[in-house]
Amino acid sequence: MVKIGINGFGRIGRLVTRAAVTGGKVEVVAINDPFINLEYMAYMFKYDSTHGPWKHGEVKTEGGKLVIGKMRITVFHERDPANIRWGDAG
Repeated sequence: MVKIGINGFGRIGRLVTRAAVTGGKVEVVAINDPFINLEYMAYMFKYDSTHGPWKHGEVKTEGGKLVIGKMRITVFHERDPANIRWGDAG
């Protein structure tokens, strides 16, 4: 399985995450967004205004991570993605 990190959790970041979770060939191990807190990330993912509510498992926060089904995603809030040690996330 390919592991990826996503920089930005706006419309495109959420769509990539949805595709990864439902597709089963890609695992999202990290998300970086300096402007969105973890609780709101979970809320936006769970209740998408365009694609409707998430119906493929639980969405929650736990231990500073975004948990979508069985995926436990490390979340960063770094303005400069070059400062992130992406490899340490998984």
